[in-house]
Amino acid sequence: MNNLNPLKQQIRRAVLIVALANLAYFFVEFQVAQNIGSVSLFADSIDFLEDTAVNLLIFVAFGWSLKMRSFVGMFLALILLIPAVFMLWMAWQKFNLPIAPDPWILSVTGLGALVVNLGCAFLLARFRNHNDSLTRAAFLSARNDALANIAIILAGFVTLYWYSGWPDLITGIGIAVLNADAAKSVWDTAQQEQVSAKKLTRP
Repeated sequence: MNNLNPLKQQIRRAVLIVALANLAYFFVEFQVAQNIGSVSLFADSIDFLEDTAVNLLIFVAFGWSLKMRSFVGMFLALILLIPAVFMLWMAWQKFNLPIAPDPWILSVTGLGALVVNLGCAFLLARFRNHNDSLTRAAFLSARNDALANIAIILAGFVTLYWYSGWPDLITGIGIAVLNADAAKSVWDTAQQEQVSAKKLTRP
């Protein structure tokens, strides 16, 4: 770890802070989702847990070779798809009978998640152009989560005036789409890293 340059040391500290923040709010959001039966909060809570894993993996793997980091980047791309799979399964379960969650609790919990994710996104923003899939995975994850949280807050207000489970359900599906897009971007970057690693190892 001591052989890392100052920039990489800063990135590792940042992703560790982000990982701990995500883990803490996962427990909050998951419990609330269970209590009010919210599809979007459930999806977002799983996303918080996924972000914890992503950032911890980045923290561990950052000092590795370009080739090894590219493999980790591909693994992270697959991890980014996990919330999408959970979301699609839950959406299918709720599709025939969407139950409206408590709109105020939904919005307040989404606001809390937004505060956490904006803090993480700002912390990682200075590293977003650092050219590797690991850093890109961390920033995209935090950015997408902030967008998802805004959607959750809006879904709560819509539900307040139109008491239906559809706003919550549609928001959950949107969260799944955001994660799928982030996974594709990280996968593409990791593949580019593999090509670069092969060029470096050529005699």
